[in-house]
Amino acid sequence: MTAVSHRPTPLALHRMFIAAACAREMKKIVIHSDGGCHGNPGPGAWAAVLEYGSHRREISGGELATTNNRMELIAAIRALAALKEPCSVEFFTDSEYLKNGITTWLAEWKANGWRTKKKKPVKNEELWRELEVVAERHTVEWKWLKGHAGHTGNERCDQLSHIEIEKIKAAHSKERLKQALAEFTARHSQDAAQHQLL
Repeated sequence: MTAVSHRPTPLALHRMFIAAACAREMKKIVIHSDGGCHGNPGPGAWAAVLEYGSHRREISGGELATTNNRMELIAAIRALAALKEPCSVEFFTDSEYLKNGITTWLAEWKANGWRTKKKKPVKNEELWRELEVVAERHTVEWKWLKGHAGHTGNERCDQLSHIEIEKIKAAHSKERLKQALAEFTARHSQDAAQHQLL
């Protein structure tokens, strides 16, 4: 009986070598992100802390009307988009929605024509598409951690997002925030209705 060789081909070895070399040359970045809102939907904010060795950068922003999940997604998008070159990223989030979505659900949604297992339109599809694009440039290891459990990076993101929300609430009247919420709700209800017609 002839023994079957399982040794990789020269081409496979070359590809493995190139991949390993690229991984060694990539900058190793640690990112923590968080997002949330008051009301869900309501005024919301996102934040991220990016660390490279001794270097640290904090970014944050907000919207007059949004949801927790949208802010979690935007936090990840803005954080990865802030990297100026392909990097090896250790990404920490306390959002199971974000972590499970990008590592598991996304491939299933795409295979189903951006529909869930229950054949319903995927919520926040445009943000998932954007996240996939910015994540593809990097080698990302997505990690979930428990929120409000003393993780320094996560706690700082939570602080930054709360600061952004307070800025929004201080800069806009209750009437304007109510109007923004009504516009947000109407827009997303209209989007859902259009999806049903496809």
